[in-house]
Amino acid sequence: MENYIVSARKYRPSTFESVVGQRALTTTLKNAIATQKLAHAYLFCGPRGVGKTTCARIFAKTINCITPTADGEACNQCESCVAFNEQRSYNIHELDAASNNSVDDIRQLVEQVRIPPQIGKYKVYIIDEVHMLSASAFNAFLKTLEEPPRHAIFILATTEKHKILPTILSRCQIYDFNRISVEDTVNHLSYVASKEGITAEPEALNVIAMKADGGMRDALSIFDQVISFTGGNITYKSVIDNLNVLDYEYYFRLTDSFLENKVSDALLLFNDVLNKGFDGSHFITGLSSHFRDLLVAKDAVTLPLLEVGASIRQRYQEQAQKCPLPFLYRAMKLCNECDLNYRVSKNKRLLVELTLIQVAQLTIEGDDVSGGRSPKKTIKPVFTQPAAAQQPQVTSAASASQTAVHQQTPVRQPQTPVAAQVVSSSTSSSSSSSSNSTTSVPSQSAGIAQRGQGERKIPVMKMSSLGVSIKNPQRDQVTQKEMMPQPGKVQQTVEEDFIFNDRDLNFYWQQYAGQLPKEEDSLTKRMQMLHPVLLNNSTTFEVVVDNEIAAKDFRNLIPELQNYLRVQLKNSKVVMTVRVSEPTETVRPVGRVEKFQMMAQKNQALMQLKDEFGLELY
Repeated sequence: MENYIVSARKYRPSTFESVVGQRALTTTLKNAIATQKLAHAYLFCGPRGVGKTTCARIFAKTINCITPTADGEACNQCESCVAFNEQRSYNIHELDAASNNSVDDIRQLVEQVRIPPQIGKYKVYIIDEVHMLSASAFNAFLKTLEEPPRHAIFILATTEKHKILPTILSRCQIYDFNRISVEDTVNHLSYVASKEGITAEPEALNVIAMKADGGMRDALSIFDQVISFTGGNITYKSVIDNLNVLDYEYYFRLTDSFLENKVSDALLLFNDVLNKGFDGSHFITGLSSHFRDLLVAKDAVTLPLLEVGASIRQRYQEQAQKCPLPFLYRAMKLCNECDLNYRVSKNKRLLVELTLIQVAQLTIEGDDVSGGRSPKKTIKPVFTQPAAAQQPQVTSAASASQTAVHQQTPVRQPQTPVAAQVVSSSTSSSSSSSSNSTTSVPSQSAGIAQRGQGERKIPVMKMSSLGVSIKNPQRDQVTQKEMMPQPGKVQQTVEEDFIFNDRDLNFYWQQYAGQLPKEEDSLTKRMQMLHPVLLNNSTTFEVVVDNEIAAKDFRNLIPELQNYLRVQLKNSKVVMTVRVSEPTETVRPVGRVEKFQMMAQKNQALMQLKDEFGLELY
């Protein structure tokens, strides 16, 4: 028990060849040593547990080795290598910058740099977590780092390169360490298991490697933890239980339920996952990754991107053949949107359940899943009733709809002479001839055009939109029957333009301004301050702006805004014009005094009131 050493320390690499997953960097360092082209400062940066400090120690030992091997490795037999292995070498100094980050600590280091080595060629200073140094400590270290003695080499290691001053970065050779791949991690864990006499399933080691997220130290720590749990026989089931990881089996079963449109099974499976203590966010993230892996497994070209064990890989290939590509695309889209909205959702479980329902209904027969656009978030009925129970409802719904057609009443317009003229003209035309139902439109338009601008509120309506008259319901029923489509007759419809006024125009103008994105906030506020004006009782309106720059912005907006207003106002002749105001038009009151003066010009009694009471404006 006393001699036990954790695997992360026991199997720490001692040569460049034994470093896992950093082949390019170790080759570069070996070539630099072989050619005697050593820099005075190096910066090793990358995630935790990928070999930064390990490579720094191997590099320091190798450059001081008296009899290096032919392939550029340390011999581990000379006095320098033996002293290093026994941790008594005076040529290698390690400094933890997390706890020694002051100016005084750096000054002590600078004083030690001046002393040459007693054995070997170089004194190597490894500063770990160098980003923890204070700004003043960095500044005190600059000169020594730029021009150190010939026997001094600095190796800085950090996990957060962005926190280091640019002046430090410019003085170092930078080596970026990568995350170790799942395949390399599994191979190293298999090697450690064989050395320790432990049996381990490849799928179990794969789960450990994925849990480590590219860090070998984390992988070996988890490996030791699982060994303690299993007693030396590592199985896939034991790893899943010990690490509290969602099993692949849940996602395979869930996908089968989706393909068979079994919403109830999917919801029950999600409930089982929640009962085992897993978070909904973790579940939906795993489901997104599962769909991604299915998409990768569908093509032999992208199959190497699938980082799972051999048996699990076979299951992915089999299920991928059952999944249509459009289903996978849309399912990933829905799961990703659920993941994005999960944090801000008040009812998180309902959010995930709605997503599961939508995914389960993607492959329902009759749905169009061939498009590349994002899926429509529609939910169809989940639980169906027998046909016998549905038939009376359908019959009653049909009769109710027919009754509603015969009893509907129109929206009453204001009682104006013009409105009466429209109704009377439409009534007379409908009683004269049912085939000529649209002949009254010109007369209506002409009647409304003669009203003047103050009465431009009632749109020119079609005969079908007048509804049922309360005064003569029998005649209206005859008219509706005549207007119903008859067999063998061709229906002719004429699209008519509605009349609108300044208030209608300003309403939809402000509505369009409110729909603009946040990136165009300045244009939104400018539109909200402006009020377009109709010109000469026509469909052309004018926008008056203060300067040419604003006029250019609004002219660029004409095509889109003009089409929007034509749709909202139901008038295809709407035309927008932009004009820069004259100097006399732009005079506006800017203060209380100016406002009072403008009001006094219109009403002289205000000046008399001011003089009578001796009032002053501030």
